[in-house]
Amino acid sequence: MSGLAVSDAGRRRIAVLASGRGSNLQALIDAISAGTLEAELVGVFSDRAEAGALQRARAAGIDAVALDPKAFASRNAFDAELFARIDAAHPDLIVCAGYMRLLDAAMVDARPGRMINIHPSLLPAFKGLHTHRRALEAGVCEHGASVHFVTADLDGGPVIAQACVPVPVGDDETALAARVLAREHSLLLETVRWLVEGRIVLHEHHVHLDGRVLDTPLQLTANNRFA
Repeated sequence: MSGLAVSDAGRRRIAVLASGRGSNLQALIDAISAGTLEAELVGVFSDRAEAGALQRARAAGIDAVALDPKAFASRNAFDAELFARIDAAHPDLIVCAGYMRLLDAAMVDARPGRMINIHPSLLPAFKGLHTHRRALEAGVCEHGASVHFVTADLDGGPVIAQACVPVPVGDDETALAARVLAREHSLLLETVRWLVEGRIVLHEHHVHLDGRVLDTPLQLTANNRFA
């Protein structure tokens, strides 16, 4: 069993995939700038040239790359080029933060334990899109976000950690989405922190914490720490 590789500089190198506004990316940028996350962002990659995440990356002096899926003959061809660009940045960890395209299984399988995704639901509930709407339609009293290792199964990789929010009677999709997003930032930061510290690794399809199998996902407390 082994954790993430360490770059020559001694700081974990992180690449981010994002399709949207990039608020989770900004949380990583801010934490690194503040010295509370010992890592280096080595590239932000997107399938949308207009993605706000790319603007945030450029403002922070981080390489930002956009590829147009329509310029490629197939999804596999697009992903092959995308990951060639990512590999050129030599990341130790790849973070999918609001990346909205399915990834080619071969690309994922070639990087076991090195890719994580943040998903706006308490997995395994509500995989895929429109999670907040579906949670409200299901009448749940608790919702939230999860960080999991990426596998070829959509939103189906081993879950590392979760953050919960209550769903009061009469809640609406916009309000619920905002409450979940506020918790996503801290959830992602704390998970990445434990990954770069080597405390969390993926081994034989199971999450290991400090060398032992993690039976249930870590839970983010009100003070943004793991219970």
